[in-house]
Amino acid sequence: MMPAAERNRRRSAGEPYAMRLAMDAAVARAGAITWNETGLGPHGQTGVVVLAPQLWGDVVLARKDAPASYHLAVAVDDALQGVSDVVRGQDLFWSTSIHRVLQALLGLPEPTYHHHRLILDAGGRKLSKSTQATSLRELRGRGTTAADIRRMVGLGH
Repeated sequence: MMPAAERNRRRSAGEPYAMRLAMDAAVARAGAITWNETGLGPHGQTGVVVLAPQLWGDVVLARKDAPASYHLAVAVDDALQGVSDVVRGQDLFWSTSIHRVLQALLGLPEPTYHHHRLILDAGGRKLSKSTQATSLRELRGRGTTAADIRRMVGLGH
């Protein structure tokens, strides 16, 4: 870890920075952590799931240009909003390890999690804005019917 004086000097100079969670120390302090999964993980995990924070290493909690990371924001926001059931895509399954560590360290309640399968394109990539996938609105505008869309995503015959 960088000495406090050096951290303060760099911050005062306006240099870019990132605050990270030392995952090994965080897990040692938080103890054994699990979560209750009512959906399915990417490899069929369900029920009580054991953390896998080693997949992530030391995660960024904040940067000069972003006051809070996604991980910190969802852990705190879910608690502040009284969320008891979190529903997310399977692509975020292992991120739950980070969220559970943060919840334990911050004394936040533990919600139940449900991860759902993703709709994938022919190449196996998730359909989302981030991949510039065609939206349902665009498909419908082209004349694609609801039945066509259900077939495309594996929900119809």
